[in-house]
Amino acid sequence: MSRAAERNLLVLASAAASGLALASLLAANGATVHRTRPRRGVAPRRDRHPRAEAVTAARELNRAAGTLAASVFADSSVEHYRGSFKNKAMYTPLIVSALTLATSIHGTGDMRPLAHKARDAIYLLAAATGLVGTGFHLYNVGKKVGGFCWQNLFYGAPIGAPMAILLSGLLGFCSERVRESDRRRPKIFGLPAGRTVAAVAGAGLLGTTGEAGLLHLRGAYHNPFMTVPVTLPPVGAALLMSAAGGRYGRMHRLTRWWMRLLTVMGVAGVGFHAYGVSRNMGGWRNWSQNILNGPPLPAPPSFTGLALAGLSALGLMREDPDA
Repeated sequence: MSRAAERNLLVLASAAASGLALASLLAANGATVHRTRPRRGVAPRRDRHPRAEAVTAARELNRAAGTLAASVFADSSVEHYRGSFKNKAMYTPLIVSALTLATSIHGTGDMRPLAHKARDAIYLLAAATGLVGTGFHLYNVGKKVGGFCWQNLFYGAPIGAPMAILLSGLLGFCSERVRESDRRRPKIFGLPAGRTVAAVAGAGLLGTTGEAGLLHLRGAYHNPFMTVPVTLPPVGAALLMSAAGGRYGRMHRLTRWWMRLLTVMGVAGVGFHAYGVSRNMGGWRNWSQNILNGPPLPAPPSFTGLALAGLSALGLMREDPDA
C-alpha cells in the first residue's frame, strides 16, 4: 500500500474515532427520553399509546447498536490494517459494521411501529459475523507457539473484540422485536423485553470488562485511571442483572444513574487513550505510527453503547414494571 493511501486510511480511522466520541456523547444526551416517571406508590401512566412507547424504546436500542457498530468499524479498521489484512476475511468486520451502523441510523430515524426485514437481516448478519470472528481470533491465538499463554493473549488477535459486533447485531435484532410488539408489555421471544435487554447489556458489560482488563493488564495499570473500566462496569452489570430479575424500585434509580456514568466513562475513555497515544515516542507528530501502537482510540465507546442499551431497558421497565 502506498504511503498516501496509508495516510488516508489512518486519517479516516482517526476522524472516525473523534466522530464516534462526539456521536456517543450526543447519543447519551438523546437517550433521556421524555417518559413519565411514576411517583412512589403510583402505577405508571397509561395515557400514551403503548406502540409509541415501544417505538421510542426500539429507537434507543437502534442508537445503542449503532454506537457499538461505529466502535467496531473504527477499531477493526486500525487493528486489521496493522495486520496488513493478511487474511482477506479481515475486511469482513469493516463491511458488516459499516452496514450495521447505517442500519441503526435508519432505525433510529424510523417512527413506524413495524419491524424492517432488511434491518433484521443485517442485524443477524452482524451477530453471525461476531460469532465467526470469535472463532477466527481463538484460532489465531491457539496456533501460536505456546498456545493460550499470557504472551499470546496479550499480543495475539483480541479474543473478545468480535463480540462487540455480535452484541450490536443482537441489540439491533431486539430493537425490531420491541418495535413490532402490539402489546403494552413488549416481548422478545415470549420474554419481557426490558428484562431481556437488561440481561444482555449486563452480560455484554462483563465481557467488555474482561477484554479491557486483559489489555490494561498488558499495560501494567501504569495509570491509576486504567482501573476505572474494570471496576465501574461490573457494578453496572450487577445492577442490570438485579433489575432484570427483581421488581421495579429504588434500585432502578441507582442503576439509571450508573448507566449514565458508564456512558460518560466510554466517551472520556477516548480522551484518555488519545493522551496515551501522545505519550508514545514522537507523540501526535508521529501519529501514523502511534495510532497503530495504541491504546486503541475507538474501543472505550463500546461501554457507552451497552450503557445506552441498559437505559433503554430501564425505560421499558419504568413504563411497566413487568416489561
